[in-house]
Amino acid sequence: MKNIKKDFFGNQVLTDINFTLNEGEVLGLCGENGAGKSTLMKILFGMDVIRETGGYEGDILIHGEKAVFSTPFDALKAGIGMVHQEFSLIPGFTATENILLNREPRKTNVISQVFGERLNTLDRKAMKERSDAAIDKMGVKIDPNMTINEMPVGHKQFTEIARELSKDQLKLLILDEPTAVLTEHEAEALLASIRNMAAQGIAIIFITHRLHEILSVCDKVVVMRDGYVVQDVPAKDTNVPEITRWMVGRSVQSAAATQIQDHSDAPILMSIRHLWVDMPGEIVRDVDLDVRQGEILGIGGLAGQGKLGIPNGIMGLYEAGGTVVFDGKEIPLNSPRKCLDASLAFVSEDRRGVGLLLDESLEWNIAFTAMQVQNKFLKNLLGGAVKWRDEKAIRAVTQKYIEALQIKCTSSRQKARELSGGNQQKICLAKAFALEPKFLFVSEPTRGIDVGAKSLVLDALKQFNRESGVTVVMISSELEELRQTCDRIAIISGGKVAGIRPATDSSEELGMLMVSQVV
Repeated sequence: MKNIKKDFFGNQVLTDINFTLNEGEVLGLCGENGAGKSTLMKILFGMDVIRETGGYEGDILIHGEKAVFSTPFDALKAGIGMVHQEFSLIPGFTATENILLNREPRKTNVISQVFGERLNTLDRKAMKERSDAAIDKMGVKIDPNMTINEMPVGHKQFTEIARELSKDQLKLLILDEPTAVLTEHEAEALLASIRNMAAQGIAIIFITHRLHEILSVCDKVVVMRDGYVVQDVPAKDTNVPEITRWMVGRSVQSAAATQIQDHSDAPILMSIRHLWVDMPGEIVRDVDLDVRQGEILGIGGLAGQGKLGIPNGIMGLYEAGGTVVFDGKEIPLNSPRKCLDASLAFVSEDRRGVGLLLDESLEWNIAFTAMQVQNKFLKNLLGGAVKWRDEKAIRAVTQKYIEALQIKCTSSRQKARELSGGNQQKICLAKAFALEPKFLFVSEPTRGIDVGAKSLVLDALKQFNRESGVTVVMISSELEELRQTCDRIAIISGGKVAGIRPATDSSEELGMLMVSQVV
């Protein structure tokens, strides 16, 4: 890529980007959210959004020849595949059907031999063989017959990657945050498959905020900051602190788990008994858990073992049973409004599907739930007979969280859809903070967030907890993140609580609990 430039909505996001990539080479692309990584990859993949916003300047050279990709189909023909940060799968189709979509092997029959190939039928046996082969390349197990809407997010990610691996002409694979929704075990399996692909001559561009993964699997590292390439170095010649400094222009210290507080004498704020949740891809069958007032309780576990199902079930997003007592009163399950009225809030792991109004402004996204549930940010007109939006108050609260969470945007009126993934995640947090709840569930809060923003978000959660007295339950696939942020950690395995430990316990001890009841 030579001299690539791009602006969005008058905002220059890429300036004079240059890099080269050889066959079988793995390039790690790093940068904070909003640095321009995803935009650069959208240019390389010929995404429609680039053409619709005025195109770009500069050249893409494939084997030394200039290439112009007007659509992703042009890029696919040239052997370029891309696994996007947000999923692009058909919910009602199986993994196999998604992996081979529009490339299904077919077989003839008597009718098609007479009336033409349009009446050929799908060769289900060949489809299964090809999808199994693509899944095997990754070295992980997913059910090829499970429909997408029944899968946990980690399995959806593997389905996306398998779809690209099933393409025979694949020469270059772009992976945009592929490990963001994976557990450590799943991520390690994916890194092994990346090494395997590179050994077969496939070039890979690997975008991730888990910098240790880049050092373990990449040949070279390209670091972007504010739309520029600031470093292009061999991976063996650098380290995590150095990459972090290049990314953010400052030294970022990872939060130490020294701020743990003992809440063993605090009253129980939420008591969960015999909770079961009917959430596709998650096992929640008999969860007993007590959350003490003022603590940050972490919930960890392998994908599909139940950790994501607990908040989704309690908050009424999926059918659930059992008993949940909050602040001395039983909360009726399967009723999201009752949870919100009881001063509970939830930041979902599915920011685009559940968390955001994508085509509305940041102001509307942050204020809307508080406006609906708590009558905040409203003016009383005609003696209270009419309520009207208080635009000044809405703008003020939005600006407050834009500054507090360092959300990169052109203004508070920008649409949520136009932000990078990590900044969208911050908007979800801001929306929950604006509710000023007594109790907050946060599911995968740093998914797709860069190293600088990650510490900022985790610090914001801790500050929200310590200063506002809000009890926080944080669900995460990353053990280290839980250990750095939480006071206690509950490990879910086989749909039950396998054990609860202080966050000072080692990763090895917590990891052993994860596999104790796996079914």
